[in-house]
Amino acid sequence: MAKGPAYRVKYRRRREGKTDYRARRILATSGRPRLVVRPSLRNIRVQIIRSEPEGDYVEVSTSTHELVKKFGWKGGGENIPAAYLLGMIIGYKALSKGIKSSILDIGLRRATKGARVFAVVRGAVDAGLDVPHSEEALPSEDRIEGRHIARYAEMLAEDPEAYRRRFSKYLERGLRPEDLPEHFKTVKARIEEAFNN
Repeated sequence: MAKGPAYRVKYRRRREGKTDYRARRILATSGRPRLVVRPSLRNIRVQIIRSEPEGDYVEVSTSTHELVKKFGWKGGGENIPAAYLLGMIIGYKALSKGIKSSILDIGLRRATKGARVFAVVRGAVDAGLDVPHSEEALPSEDRIEGRHIARYAEMLAEDPEAYRRRFSKYLERGLRPEDLPEHFKTVKARIEEAFNN
């Protein structure tokens, strides 16, 4: 560790690798609420946050727990279809609070084409929220509906042990992974019905 009068200690959250203050300053001074997407290994948390000089205020929030409990989602809580549905929920919630636009905040994650964070953006945009984005970064309709998961499950069905091990949570919840695209459409219709009434 450097010593001496010229050494400047970095902010604690920077030292811990939690905050990129250069990116945060740009987002916070934009004057628009931030669409914050934080995926983990099993869940995704999405919030719309307003930055003020005294701190950040969460305007609306959702996570895969709400998707499971309120809308009956039986698929994985961390995949692209779940991310898209969360984007729709956060978009509808934001519009009901009078928030019409926001900017994407992915934190310390890299912006990878077709990633879950961009599935959230696509869901929010489809719900009517204005989020600046590149069409190239968004996942395809095939991946949004989970057809890639269904195809993989069909391929894996030849080995029943590997199939049960890989899709144990789906089977435990009563959903065959091959039926994920139809289940996605059902849950999407429930979300649209809940927020359009």
